[in-house]
Amino acid sequence: MWAELLPIGRHPDSGGYRRYAWSGADGECRAWFEEQAVARGLAHEVDRNGNQWAWLGDPAAGDAVVTGSHLDSVPDGGAFDGPLGVVSSFAALDELRARGARFTKPLAIVNFGDEEGARFGLACVGSRLTAGHLTVEQAHRLTDADGVTLPRAMEAAGYDPGAIGADPERLARIGAFVELHVEQGRALDLSGDRVGIASAIWPHGRWRFDFRGEANHAGTTRLVDRRDPMLSYAETVLAARREAELAGAVATFGKISVEPNGVNAIPSLVRGWLDSRAADQATLDTVVGGVEKAAREYADAHGIDLDVVRESFTPVVEFDHALRDELGRLLGKDTGLTVPVLGTGAGHDAGILSGRIPTAMLFVRNPTGVSHSPAEHAAEDDCLAGVRALAEVLEGLACT
Repeated sequence: MWAELLPIGRHPDSGGYRRYAWSGADGECRAWFEEQAVARGLAHEVDRNGNQWAWLGDPAAGDAVVTGSHLDSVPDGGAFDGPLGVVSSFAALDELRARGARFTKPLAIVNFGDEEGARFGLACVGSRLTAGHLTVEQAHRLTDADGVTLPRAMEAAGYDPGAIGADPERLARIGAFVELHVEQGRALDLSGDRVGIASAIWPHGRWRFDFRGEANHAGTTRLVDRRDPMLSYAETVLAARREAELAGAVATFGKISVEPNGVNAIPSLVRGWLDSRAADQATLDTVVGGVEKAAREYADAHGIDLDVVRESFTPVVEFDHALRDELGRLLGKDTGLTVPVLGTGAGHDAGILSGRIPTAMLFVRNPTGVSHSPAEHAAEDDCLAGVRALAEVLEGLACT
């Protein structure tokens, strides 16, 4: 399975993946998912929001156990973020069937659409729509860099955008959702453990900073006569680093758009996107508030107009304690070992769904901690340990 997925959407120059929502590469990944479902005799369906499901048993029976992740990527992302969870889900089912496990509850494997938000700027669109955290009106306003709206993109890919929206009936069928994911950090590598259990997801969000100045000639305009928004933006990037360091949080300006974007032109607009995350809400508020305060001071000093817009936000997610404890019990019942429990600053579909259904996560060791990069990696032995751990969990939750 892994070998079949590896070439899809891989850029020949960067070696990274460009599997953007509703693109050709995304379509190939979706076709792969359907093939895996059909090959195992699972019932494949696509829900109203474009998420894919592979069912073993009757979905209408309720109290289903669901596992899976996503197949899309960030720009030039790695091979493991998302796909490891989907591949491991199919492999865990194969393992349970080889054991002769008897399922007493429906089981589903899911591929949530547009988890990374690389194309439309909002993460976890498929799960947000399903959970009702993203309204139809908001979804219709999402556009990519070429001005293509989400509905148009879905339609171009052969899906009906007219049905998108909250799906409480589907969520009511689910008794538990367990997502396996490569760790996006080095906690497991430092502790020497192959697999861990998630405790919580830090609160996080994305803020857009629009610095508006005056376009002019780079060669003829005196420095004292300039209203250059790039200066305010650059100072704000440094302020974000300072605020994050002081608070023990993280803050990153990782995306920028410049107009008119000419080498010999002073910009009229510099638009930068801030991603910030912290262990608690108060700390996050302090960091973002400090960055905005500094940005406004810099903008005033240079005669620049500034607008700050919060484009997305996810509060702290505490995974279901009972389900989390059950995962620990299941994974330690034969060995007596305690599986480490760790928090994460990365968002996931499991976090979005946690307010609607019991959710939990398993992490697989990442030896370097690198993620969202072609250098992202997990050793095969660790991946197989993740499959075995997921199989143990699914057997305990869905089988006699």
